[in-house]
Amino acid sequence: MTTRQTSDTELAAQPAAYWTGLAYEALIAFTRARQAEKGYTQPQFWLLRNLSVNDISCDGEGMTVAELRDAMSSYIRPEDDLAVEAEGLLERGWLAQDTEDRLWLTPEGEQARIDMARNAPAIRAALHEGIDDADYVTTMKVLQRLIRNAGGTVA
Repeated sequence: MTTRQTSDTELAAQPAAYWTGLAYEALIAFTRARQAEKGYTQPQFWLLRNLSVNDISCDGEGMTVAELRDAMSSYIRPEDDLAVEAEGLLERGWLAQDTEDRLWLTPEGEQARIDMARNAPAIRAALHEGIDDADYVTTMKVLQRLIRNAGGTVA
């Protein structure tokens, strides 16, 4: 079977939303599969990150599942069940829970977060294979411009 090469003119006429949607799903699936191979889920990593004063948390204070869900609202997926994910981390001893249902990162959880973060460069390298940094930067700038043109904001 021969795959027809799409011309630049044809590509320029294609809808960005279609391709960004496909890219999003493929990138998330790839990342989550690599994390699963290492024994954790992306939401578990996010929970640890959001509770670590050495990462996303500004104060290291505990948070409820509802507060964590709110904190992650811009990137959590509908199928992500943070209560179930937190339960798995509690069982591993990576989180502790107080009487007010606030989750706290344990020293073992902080070490797990550090260990998980070490996987990110390999995942990034696999995804960026064959893409030079200049092309990647251009793509990011184009996507940011598309977002602004659509009335969105770029952080």
